[in-house]
Amino acid sequence: MPVEIADQTIIEFDVRTDEMLVNMGPQHPSTHGVLRLVLRTDGEIISEVVPHLGYLHRCAEKVGENVTPIQYIPYTDRMDYLAGMNMNLGYSLAIEKLAGLKIPEKAQVIRVLIGELNRVASHLVGMGAYGLDLGSFSPFLYAFREREHILDLFEEVCGARLTYSYLTIGGAHDDLPPGFLDRVKNFIAYFRPRIAEYHAMLTNNHIFVKRTANIGVLSKDRALAYGCTGPMLRASLDRSKGDPDWDLRKIEPYSGYETYQFDVPLPPFDKAPPGTVIGDCWHRFYVRMLEVVESLKIIEQAVERYPTAAGSHRVEPPRALPPGECYVETECPRGQMGFYVVGRPSKENVPLRVRARSSSFCNLSVANELCKGCLIADVPAIIGSIDIVMGEIDR
Repeated sequence: MPVEIADQTIIEFDVRTDEMLVNMGPQHPSTHGVLRLVLRTDGEIISEVVPHLGYLHRCAEKVGENVTPIQYIPYTDRMDYLAGMNMNLGYSLAIEKLAGLKIPEKAQVIRVLIGELNRVASHLVGMGAYGLDLGSFSPFLYAFREREHILDLFEEVCGARLTYSYLTIGGAHDDLPPGFLDRVKNFIAYFRPRIAEYHAMLTNNHIFVKRTANIGVLSKDRALAYGCTGPMLRASLDRSKGDPDWDLRKIEPYSGYETYQFDVPLPPFDKAPPGTVIGDCWHRFYVRMLEVVESLKIIEQAVERYPTAAGSHRVEPPRALPPGECYVETECPRGQMGFYVVGRPSKENVPLRVRARSSSFCNLSVANELCKGCLIADVPAIIGSIDIVMGEIDR
């Protein structure tokens, strides 16, 4: 590189840089599980990020082809283990569609109520862990304080706090216990005023905004090209340009979601801090925060409907799977989770094929595009904004 100095002498400098491959994970806390990222760096600048999977593989799909559908429900809990109720529901809907099973209204209301509670609990973990990734410990403690109340409710209905197997084929495993609805109302009354605390600690925090604004920007076209769904996609949409409310609970409703009143949060947001752009890390975080508020609205409506809902909490599933195939997607906290099941008549009532379409897998696949040109310090901010769960990806 030629440099001209004061006496007009030209000196040639040979400036060279070396690329390095740096392992981030699988033990790194910011990878949100046993994920290994191989970073190709030039100094502090990222030129490539390659996710390596396989550290949690459990052959979940092949297991589904060797057990009966009802025996497979516990395996779905261990996919997205932060949203086990939603995983239970997706697989159950697939089996019910294949068998032509009609679910009673009461069971549908229970599913919506429990599923939305699990969505809130999942987003709380995502929000708290994201704050931890960026150096703020308090939001993590606050989020788990609120999540414990939801886990107490889940423990009442099924006896478990993480892997539930409660929403099952035909409805729900048990009816809601006495006094459960009052405890849900008390939780909502306790939780709703505390949402402002999260906005004070993170959403509007100057340091948090600087770490997330205009970082890891994902355009709508790129999000669709990579098959991104859920908050990952919705944070890249623009309502002012006519982008749709891309939420399966709205566009392809199931379990009676079409009868509930709620909004789908989409940018642009009036309260977006200066420097943020649609599709960046801040918007992905904020969409999840707004979804928590919408889930509370749905929960309140389900609580009001339950006492007058007709039917039982469950109907007996068929003893044999009919031949044929079906595919069902549901809107889980991290995006669209799909289950594909091929039935066959047999004494064992075991599916011929079981496959799962993971939302987190597709969302993670865009990590390389998001991290190119960013600093090493931005990688935890970008990966954390994707909000992955490795059990769902590496099933």
